[in-house]
Amino acid sequence: MDQVFIQLSIILLVAFVVSYIVRALNQPIIIGYIIAGIIISPFLIKIGASIEFVEIFSQFGIAFLLFIVGLHLNPKVIKEIGIASLVVGLGQIILTFGVSFLVAFKLLDFALIPSLYVGIALAFSSTIIVMKLLSDKSQLDSLFGKISIGVLIIQDLVAIAVLMFVSSMTDGSQMLSLGLNGILIGVGMIVLLILFGYFVLPRITKTVAKSQELLFLFSICWCFVVAALFSYLGFSMEIGALLAGVILSVSPYSTEISSKIRPLRDFFLIIFFIILGLRIQISDVGSIILNALIFSGIALLIKPLILMILMKGFGYTKRTNFLTGITLAQISEFSLIVLALGVGVSHISPSLVNTMTLTLVITILLSTYMVIYSESFYKKSSRFLSIFELKKIRNSRKERKNPKSYDAILFGYNRIGFSILNSFKKIKKRYLVVDFNPDTIKNLKKFRIPALYGDAFDLELLEDLPLDKVKIVVSTIPDLETNKLLIQAIREVNGDAIIVLRAHSIEDAQLLYHAGASYILTPHFLGGEYIAKLIKEAKLDSKEYDAERRKHIKMLDKFNEKGHKHPDVERN
Repeated sequence: MDQVFIQLSIILLVAFVVSYIVRALNQPIIIGYIIAGIIISPFLIKIGASIEFVEIFSQFGIAFLLFIVGLHLNPKVIKEIGIASLVVGLGQIILTFGVSFLVAFKLLDFALIPSLYVGIALAFSSTIIVMKLLSDKSQLDSLFGKISIGVLIIQDLVAIAVLMFVSSMTDGSQMLSLGLNGILIGVGMIVLLILFGYFVLPRITKTVAKSQELLFLFSICWCFVVAALFSYLGFSMEIGALLAGVILSVSPYSTEISSKIRPLRDFFLIIFFIILGLRIQISDVGSIILNALIFSGIALLIKPLILMILMKGFGYTKRTNFLTGITLAQISEFSLIVLALGVGVSHISPSLVNTMTLTLVITILLSTYMVIYSESFYKKSSRFLSIFELKKIRNSRKERKNPKSYDAILFGYNRIGFSILNSFKKIKKRYLVVDFNPDTIKNLKKFRIPALYGDAFDLELLEDLPLDKVKIVVSTIPDLETNKLLIQAIREVNGDAIIVLRAHSIEDAQLLYHAGASYILTPHFLGGEYIAKLIKEAKLDSKEYDAERRKHIKMLDKFNEKGHKHPDVERN
């Protein structure tokens, strides 16, 4: 026991030092864990240490990871992601799988079954990495961010089916029949869990939620019981943990449960990614590096191209297509779980897992830089990206050469923009709405609202708009770089225009004020200010609060009529 404790201490110490350095380089901390495992591996092998205890910890970590992913896969979200994410997500999975399979099978002379696993592994993108990067850049609410999240949801749902298929197989010669039987049994289990989750689980959670300790204990118990049940029936416990989270996601306490489990999950997850690094022995890197680089090229280049081609058909701008493509240019943690299951049923060799683990490291490392510097990459390649944009979108730029004169221009029609647009109507000024979502423009034109399809970060668009004559410009777009470009373009031709912008943070707001903004909208702070003002003016007069209540209900009804929904809680 003392030896195990010493080994674990060494692993955590090296992981901390390496992760600190990696974090300083603006890389995902997961990379630090994997690199730490690679560094530690020769040392542990030299002293003859066993990694069985580490594997046990890693199993706990991946169970918690999938449980929390499941908590954010609320079935209600599926109908909100839109047809674009559904078609693009499924199309990307099929085409990426096909390309990857052909490369492995025809070019690299892999056997049939390993080639299938390669195709599956490269088809998925990392939910953890993408959500973290979008959150850090405050782009979860951007159009390309929402599409990326929608595609990830589709990928996660497909991954559930793949995990069930693989985990139900024990003999490669009977792969199809056993896999189909496994799926049928799994579907039956899912139906029973859904019924339990709908009729019984709400009563249990309502009772245990009265105590924070009981809620925490119950959520862990639920995760392990469902995972153990699936393991007992011949499936992997990982799929059980994921489905346990999905069933619990409809509970009103899912967010609270997720926040409570996260620290416990993070500890075990550290061990899981370290063991991935342990499996990549430095002495073996030379034999797998070429294949890893080829597979990385598919994830970093071919997958984004596939996404951009598919999105082109939905009429999005080349910028939205480009940003979505590079955001999803890596392979997923799900891929490694599927491959680990493949080793367990003797479909593939451990060397393929090592190859794909190295591919994961390479793609996450490079795609992180691609996302961080995405706007710079877009500016340099914008001229060559027109092939990923419909002709009618390019023609719309020509139609903007002689625009009408407007008193007010609104960039970004969303929940905030809806109220601002109503104010424009009341002051009876000529206004124009600019948005980069083609569905939004289509809906606005149905109501005969002057609307123009375009990307506020497109300098050509800004040059075509009559910014020299506009009286007020409002942007509800939270992206800092886009708003800085707006200020620059407007101030060059119009020093008197009122410029109202949106910012997520105090730092961004101060930068925009310094750049020349007239006023900065900070939604996170304005809510508290409004309530404070209401209390100050209404004091304890219940009639005043009733009047505000009626006004608020009326406003919410209008939002609902227009199809506006409250934003979902951030996924992990």
